[in-house]
Amino acid sequence: MTTMLDIRGLAKSFNGHAVLDHIDLTVAAGSTTVVVGASGCGKTTLLRLVAGFENPDAGTVTISGRQVAGAERSVAPHRRSVGYVAQDGALFPHLTVGQNIAYGLSGGLRSRQVRNRVTKLLETVSLDASFASRRPHQLSGGQQQRVALARALAREPVLMLLDEPFSALDTGLRASTRKAVAGLLTDAGVTTLLVTHDQEEALSIADQIAVMRDGRFTQVGAPQDVYRRPNDRFTAEFLGDCIALPCTVAAGFAECALGRIPVATSISDGPATLALRPEQLVATVVSDSAAHVESSEDGSRNGVGTVIGTEFLGHDVLLTIDPAGDIAPIIVRQHSLDPPSIDAKVHIKVIGDGVALR
Repeated sequence: MTTMLDIRGLAKSFNGHAVLDHIDLTVAAGSTTVVVGASGCGKTTLLRLVAGFENPDAGTVTISGRQVAGAERSVAPHRRSVGYVAQDGALFPHLTVGQNIAYGLSGGLRSRQVRNRVTKLLETVSLDASFASRRPHQLSGGQQQRVALARALAREPVLMLLDEPFSALDTGLRASTRKAVAGLLTDAGVTTLLVTHDQEEALSIADQIAVMRDGRFTQVGAPQDVYRRPNDRFTAEFLGDCIALPCTVAAGFAECALGRIPVATSISDGPATLALRPEQLVATVVSDSAAHVESSEDGSRNGVGTVIGTEFLGHDVLLTIDPAGDIAPIIVRQHSLDPPSIDAKVHIKVIGDGVALR
């Protein structure tokens, strides 16, 4: 694996407030790494340090084997071979689309070679060549973001930085634009570092995901691993709906209100919190006489509860189930065909294993 971006011990403070706290991150060439976290956790500051718009207080930034930033030395942004797409696209309103894309290229649109390159870049971002004569205000939000991407690609950067590029778009347009942009960058083989607060966005396009909290990474890894095997409760809950149940761990199993559940993490025996995803639970209606905890070959895997609320979402339905005892109600997401009704007694079956956290 060839490393395109290597960040070591990067730290940055503003007015005595630590925004980044000595973080490390490695991004492989040709891959997409997504940094996800709540607003104000330091994501944009990280991008600005990599781009060269800010200088670090400590640590280093190395791009393609060349150190471009450190506490005592910094390479100018235009000499880092980095493309940057801001949240709003930041197109120049007084320039045409073609002039925006050609901005920074030698000769501008007066050069036939540049005009040909602009046409090719428009095709790359799935826009017709006729768009070159339009002004930014004549474009939709999704089209503006594609033009911003074309402008960033014009200088053939080795690293692309995207700062929440889809957050201003409506839901449907955001999904389609995200898919198109991810495909374009992958096809072009451009290494990408994207920051967002949208968990679904992060999980859907990342080769590597880094969860940030208060200027530090809580976990870095493949999206499936971080989602299924979170290191802590914050990471588990930030990346999606999470069911957290008190439990007692013994010999690789967690005893909880839903029964005896195998755990995937290595954790010492004793009290813990069991983390499950809603899609791991299946609720089926049972008669009152059968309302008890069942046992299976590998131990008890089913619990019993009462449906106290339902929320119809079209394809899915959210069931709020009271598992009895001193446990808070839990949410189960399943298909909406013939769901259990209010007050129905249900068995709750757990699919797969859980994660025990302390």
